[in-house]
Amino acid sequence: MAKEQSKTKSFVLRIDAETMEALEKWAADEFRSINGQLQWLIDDALRRSGRLPAKKHD
Repeated sequence: MAKEQSKTKSFVLRIDAETMEALEKWAADEFRSINGQLQWLIDDALRRSGRLPAKKHD
């Protein structure tokens, strides 16, 4: 059986130390991991710009 492709992709991100410290604090304030915070920020920006459809709330 063929291996199922992952729905997420990985990439390397380089940011300066000051930005990383601010991101770590923000993530901690919202009880998220750094990765979770970045995913939330990117998703939010894409939805606000109209590049992704709004999430449906059930």
